[in-house]
Amino acid sequence: MKIYSHLNLAGFSNCYVIVNEKIHEALVVDPGTVTTSVIENIEISGYKLAGILVSHNHGSHVQGLSTLRKIYTPQIYAADWEVAKHETNILKDDGVFQVAGLDVEYFSIPGHTLDSMVYKIGNVFFTGDCLFAGTIGSTIAKFMERMLVKNIKTKILSQSDENIIMPGHGPPTTVGTEREFNTYLRDA
Repeated sequence: MKIYSHLNLAGFSNCYVIVNEKIHEALVVDPGTVTTSVIENIEISGYKLAGILVSHNHGSHVQGLSTLRKIYTPQIYAADWEVAKHETNILKDDGVFQVAGLDVEYFSIPGHTLDSMVYKIGNVFFTGDCLFAGTIGSTIAKFMERMLVKNIKTKILSQSDENIIMPGHGPPTTVGTEREFNTYLRDA
């Protein structure tokens, strides 16, 4: 598995292209914009775009979805039906599915939005706007923040320190780094 990171300058969000070299299939996580380099990651090596993983339905994470749907016919995974209407594979709670020959674990982590999903492939978490390096996603109420923190601690920080976190915005980090240094997640 290889992961290519792309920056969406309009929303300063991260889009990821994940490729499974063994079967020549790819996934896209949070297509906030579709640039030439995103398409090149898929096309140059002849990958089939098998799936799109959406962390939540905000423009800076889904705006490029319509472009990808015009070019490819991938499976679309999200917790919000509005993402792609009848073409959306609706996810709820926690579970596992397989796409592009990869096991994709998913975790419902509401707080930033009600439809927030985190995906884990191998030892890499794609956290959308739930968890960033040194902080957590914005919420609209203190209750939502407490719920977000509780779910991050239960579902992400319970994992091994070496697990990598690829957030929706900003640089990558690790579970161990966030457990030790993220002030939102340390117990008082």
